[in-house]
Amino acid sequence: MKILFSVFTLLCFFSIQFFPNKTFAQDKFTLSGYVKDSVSGESLIAASVFIKNNGQGAYTNEFGFYSITLPSGNYEVIFSYVGFISFERNIQLNQDTRLNINLSPKASTLNEVVIETEKKDANVNDAEMGKIELKMERIKTIPAIFGEVDIMKTIQLLPGVQGGTEGTSGFYVRGGGPDQNLVLLDNATVYNTGHLFGFFSVFNADAINSSTLYKGGMPAEYGGRLSSVLDVSMRDG
Repeated sequence: MKILFSVFTLLCFFSIQFFPNKTFAQDKFTLSGYVKDSVSGESLIAASVFIKNNGQGAYTNEFGFYSITLPSGNYEVIFSYVGFISFERNIQLNQDTRLNINLSPKASTLNEVVIETEKKDANVNDAEMGKIELKMERIKTIPAIFGEVDIMKTIQLLPGVQGGTEGTSGFYVRGGGPDQNLVLLDNATVYNTGHLFGFFSVFNADAINSSTLYKGGMPAEYGGRLSSVLDVSMRDG
């Protein structure tokens, strides 16, 4: 009896080893290939390969290559990439399969964008190329000595304008001297723009509304000055 049981056990063992049943193991195969641009032929990096049946997926590497291992069966595979038309294909996977995909770019029509400036055709109608307008709101954001906002020190920071010696309020425009600049305060000529040996200007920043600097092409109403015109306007009231 023991001999028959041993023989039966050996037969079962050899039948499992040499004649495996598919219920114990399921064959797996690899789906791989390249995803490229159909127009340029360039490889698409990080393109998505999604298996619709079981939710598995993969991404292409820096060479546009993908590889995914699945059990044998019928699968719906979706290939997608940003800016390209997605491609879906049904695959019967019963062996290692190489599948190369070319995706077509997706053209999207956008609505027109209209950009308008404050003054239409200002660069054509306005011939004052050397005109710079300064608002006190912007001047007050610039660091100043002892926290005192100084419009003359701000003028010296503009392109084409150079300050004089350290601590002085005079300025030089395109090589001209300080005496070649016309400084106006509400249309009144200011002959001395500084006090305390030139360390501070005579303008009170809290009382100024705006200022305009003409570095060239001054209007005829300002007379004939060689370098520039600084027109300062006070607040109303």
